[in-house]
Amino acid sequence: MRKLFALLLLPLCVQAGEGSWQASSIGITLTWRGQSASSRALAPSQPVAGLMTVVAWRYELIGPTPAGLRVRLCSQVRCVELDGQSGTTRGFNNIPAAEPLRFVWEVPGGGRLIPALNVRSNKVIVNYR
Repeated sequence: MRKLFALLLLPLCVQAGEGSWQASSIGITLTWRGQSASSRALAPSQPVAGLMTVVAWRYELIGPTPAGLRVRLCSQVRCVELDGQSGTTRGFNNIPAAEPLRFVWEVPGGGRLIPALNVRSNKVIVNYR
C-alpha cells in the first residue's frame, strides 16, 4: 500500500520541480468527544530551503470512522481541513518547506467515543520550490 501511495503521488513530486520530503508517524487514540489530539510533528529529515507548494497526505484508521470526525493538517501558522483519508492540498503555499506539519483529530460533542478513534498512521509528502 505504501508503494502504491508513493507511485500515485510521484507526478506531484516531479511537478514541483525543486524538491520534496516525506515523513510518517504512528497514529493516536482519541477516546473522548469534544477533545482534540495531535499527531507527532512530521518534519523533513534533512535541512530544506524553499516554500511549500503541494502537500499530499494519507492517514489510516483502525476501525470505523466516528460520525462528525474532523481532521486538520496544521503548520505552525495555518491549518487545512482534510476531506478524506488521502489527498492533496495547496493550502500551505508559501509557507517555509522546513516547517513541521501535524494532524489534528477531533470529534465534536461530549462523552466517551465507543469505539475509540484509533489512527494507525499519518503520512505527508511536501513538495517545495
